Amino acid sequence: QVQLRESGGDSVQAGGSLRLSCAASRDIYSWAWFRQAPGKEREGVAAINSDNNTRYADSVKDRFTISQDTGVNTLWLQMDSLKSEDTAMYYCAAGLWKWASPPLGPSNYAAWGQGTQVAVSS
Repeated sequence: QVQLRESGGDSVQAGGSLRLSCAASRDIYSWAWFRQAPGKEREGVAAINSDNNTRYADSVKDRFTISQDTGVNTLWLQMDSLKSEDTAMYYCAAGLWKWASPPLGPSNYAAWGQGTQVAVSS
């Protein structure tokens, strides 16, 4: 099974930026970023496939950018204009299929990283 390792989480002030990274142990067809705040369900943030087709949650559209380097099996999430409601544990996840439009539902993803914490203070 693919191994995923996230990094880049930190504490920032509202309006600031962070860049999360996820390193995979092998090629990924489709992968995504999820987040989970205390007491809330895990939600999809952004997803991308190997053709660089992307999908974003409405709550992060125009603020977050998902990208990848397939040559080094690395996924990034550039987060700008951060808000306090972006505070959560962020997870990288890998899917088994190359969806034309990668989904944001957690049940579609088979492998998960351990997460990296993002805290945004207002």
